[in-house]
Amino acid sequence: MISSKQNTLIKEIRSLKDKKFRDKLGVFVLEGIKPVREGVDFNLPIREIVLTEKHYSEFSNCKYKIEVVSEEVFDAISEEKTPQGVLAVVYKAENKLVAPKGSCILLDGVSDPNNVGAIIRTAVASGYNDIYLTSACADAYSQKSVRCSMSGVFRANVMRAEIDEILSVINLPLAVADMDGQNVFDLNLDKPCCLVIGSEGNGVSDFVKNKADLTVKIPMENGMESLNASVSAGILMYALKRKNG
Repeated sequence: MISSKQNTLIKEIRSLKDKKFRDKLGVFVLEGIKPVREGVDFNLPIREIVLTEKHYSEFSNCKYKIEVVSEEVFDAISEEKTPQGVLAVVYKAENKLVAPKGSCILLDGVSDPNNVGAIIRTAVASGYNDIYLTSACADAYSQKSVRCSMSGVFRANVMRAEIDEILSVINLPLAVADMDGQNVFDLNLDKPCCLVIGSEGNGVSDFVKNKADLTVKIPMENGMESLNASVSAGILMYALKRKNG
């Protein structure tokens, strides 16, 4: 059992809270009993499962390396307010930047990891399998984003690059979310498109907006001017999917 917070593995896991080290080591943390079970079921490239002694029997028969740590040590590496005592260190997918195979979504500077994760979750559920993130977006592999994606990050082709690189491979009309756009429910669109969701504060960048083929909005009532980025993305994804299949 690992009982020291100064253990090399423990110090490394703690460093993974920083994107710089996730990128450098090519791994991320998946925390919680249910997420780790799903990771095992998905045959994810798990480097090791780290858990407290009381959870050892739940994972002892899986094919992955197991590291048992004390409760105190686990609390030190956990990002949860109420740690469940189970996490996995998982190798990140190396998704190359490729053209989408159908309707896709582009996140242009979405900075809240909870929104990034929630959008990925909804994208997967609604059939948007190719998800592009600009370099200004929150990391899809942060613990908050992974948790909010509810395993969606494992089921989609999530690609991150500079915006000009992304636009060079997207071969679909760009449908930019903008409050000055056309009511999405009145739109006549019969083919796949790339839905673009902008940052929470400033919306889609002018660079991308100037390349838009169309702009779409969600109608608002009772004086409301905007919705949360992930809520807006969810409504628009389903509405556009209904229009173009």
